[in-house]
Amino acid sequence: MILHDEPSGLFTLHTRATAYQMKVDEHRVLLHTYYGPKIPDQDLSGLLLRTDRGFSPNPYEAGADRTYSLDVMPQEYSTCGVGDFRLPSIELELPSGSHTCDLRYCGCEMRPGKYALEGLPAFFGGGAETLILRLEDAAAQVEVLLYFSVFEELDLITRAVEVRNVGEREVRLCRCASLCLDLPRGDLDFITFNGRHLMERRLERAPLRSGVQSVGSTRGASSHQHNPFVMLCDRSAGEDAGLCYGAMLLYSGNFEAAAERSQFETTRLVMGIHPYHFCWTLAPGGTFTAPEAALVCSPDGFGQMSRQFHRAIRDHLIRDPYRGRRRPVLINNWEATYFDFTANKLCEIAEEAAALGIELFVMDDGWFGRRDDDSSGLGDWFVNREKLPGGLEALVPRINRLGMSFGIWVEPEMVSEDSQLYRDHPDWALQVPGRAPARGRGQLVLDFSRQDVRDHIYGQLRTVLSSAPITYVKWDMNRSLCDVWSAALPARRQGEVYHRFVLGVYDLLERLRRDYPELLLEGCCGGGGRFDGGMLYYTPQIWCSDNSDAIDRLSIQYGTSFCYPPEAMGAHVSAVPNQQNGRVTPIQTRGIAAMSGAFGYELDLSKCTSEEKACIRRQVRSYQEHYDLIHSGDYYRLAAPGEAGPFAAWAHVSPDRERALVSLVTGGTGAAQPFRRLRLKGLDPAGRYRVNGGETLWSGGLLMSEGYPLPVPEGDYQALQLYFQAADSQ
Repeated sequence: MILHDEPSGLFTLHTRATAYQMKVDEHRVLLHTYYGPKIPDQDLSGLLLRTDRGFSPNPYEAGADRTYSLDVMPQEYSTCGVGDFRLPSIELELPSGSHTCDLRYCGCEMRPGKYALEGLPAFFGGGAETLILRLEDAAAQVEVLLYFSVFEELDLITRAVEVRNVGEREVRLCRCASLCLDLPRGDLDFITFNGRHLMERRLERAPLRSGVQSVGSTRGASSHQHNPFVMLCDRSAGEDAGLCYGAMLLYSGNFEAAAERSQFETTRLVMGIHPYHFCWTLAPGGTFTAPEAALVCSPDGFGQMSRQFHRAIRDHLIRDPYRGRRRPVLINNWEATYFDFTANKLCEIAEEAAALGIELFVMDDGWFGRRDDDSSGLGDWFVNREKLPGGLEALVPRINRLGMSFGIWVEPEMVSEDSQLYRDHPDWALQVPGRAPARGRGQLVLDFSRQDVRDHIYGQLRTVLSSAPITYVKWDMNRSLCDVWSAALPARRQGEVYHRFVLGVYDLLERLRRDYPELLLEGCCGGGGRFDGGMLYYTPQIWCSDNSDAIDRLSIQYGTSFCYPPEAMGAHVSAVPNQQNGRVTPIQTRGIAAMSGAFGYELDLSKCTSEEKACIRRQVRSYQEHYDLIHSGDYYRLAAPGEAGPFAAWAHVSPDRERALVSLVTGGTGAAQPFRRLRLKGLDPAGRYRVNGGETLWSGGLLMSEGYPLPVPEGDYQALQLYFQAADSQ
């Protein structure tokens, strides 16, 4: 619900459990006055105290009032060069050479429904309300529109920004954040999700110190190293209690999330496109739209915040062609064959998989061009008929006759120097004139900021997708961007290339969705290097990490779950010893670790024992049986992996609290292990539950307060799954 009291200049956004308030002050500055647990309808600007702060300058129109300074006032969208020395949200380069921007309120609009952003991902759906606030810099002749949409039941507030040049001279936009949040406290913790290739999104928590702390990416993708989701929270906040704020940027390119603890112990969070090598030219009448950001405030700890994000992403961001029906269990041939395969070898894997109940066969890298290793072929998206005689037209029906659907791997944003495409169009790759480009994985990056490049690649993909009944595409990206320069743009506009590249990726993905509405897309970027809300708008699942080791995956999936729903995480059972770290884990453990995501297999089934195949058959049946719990249930983190305890555990609970699927994986074991219990969450305290169909009835309240007794593990890396069902729902 959005309330506007015009005489006082007060705007209040109400969600189910929180409130967000802004006020236009006497100088038409839009102040941020409150964001937190729900409050009565009242003006909270009285909480903002003023005093002379010495070296904090005062706006000219404040006259002799030395207590009014933008350097200390909480602003809804911070400006630049006019007396606020904290993190700016916007920076302009004006024809005079000035970089000053001074925004003042000049109007508002309220409308039902959710705003949309052309060419950019955004939350959607009914039940939302939208507020648009218009700010102006009269001297610069620039307008800024701040968009807010409220999803009341989800405690979700989305933000977007549009900048307009309403003057007659060119203006350059050097910084344009999507989110600015000023909080009156400095005693907060900053939580970020960091890592590296093969070990993404590890939670790191630290108290805010004076000055700026930030994470971000200048790699052209949201990156393995840092994720465009961050949190601010009480220092005592935890999984089930304490105030916390989650902020997500729906963007798949360079980003920055910066938190500043000011000299007066307030906090400012600014999030948006990274200003590195960003400069957008606004011609007279031109506009620029910043990516959407989303906020959730939870007075009840991290778990509640996560569940609100999960519901919002499931119902209002992911556009899943399988909505309302089950996604298939897949097998991918990559770790079974790498580049060395034939049509007969693929069919042998598929035959084994079909016999075990697996439903989708995915042919990975190596099926196209002259692609026998990773040094050639990218950009030539036509079937290698030496490997696949008769092409996909011959192979896919063989797979279909086994009762399986068929999918392929592609990497459309990349090009090999040893390819026909590069020989014909070397200027289509990102590279700086006069410099030899850096290679990554032996490949260069295509200039997806160019329409002609995208049209050519899309034409090739359409030919492939139209040649056979292909139901799934894994879209990969296996290197970061550098040598970023486009032959299609003049020197003055090279600062637009990074962002135009991301817009180009979104454009091609949207074309695929439009022309092949039943196609299931899975995103990938060397695994989890582009796991963000922007990609989830186009690809309902993303390969969570190239690290498929079950124990490492516990930490990766744990960190990812703080914002993103488990069913969006591509997770596979692979062979042991694991390719990435050499660890050996039981196939039962590998299956339970992977089953909490978009489930599949990535190994040579012909090398599995009969006992392992029987286990795979049981895992597939179990996943199918519990699919609705995993893909629509509430997610509870019960025990964190790693040093927090002897096991990791999590639960999927049905919204009516009648069913719960609990998964647990132990670490290394030792002699004389103590007896342990697992405390559950999310059950009905008054309910009575059977465990795995047994006769004993367990009180929901007892299970949550005292816990369920666990068997003593016999060996390292053991796993178990417990299914709780309310007795009256049998």
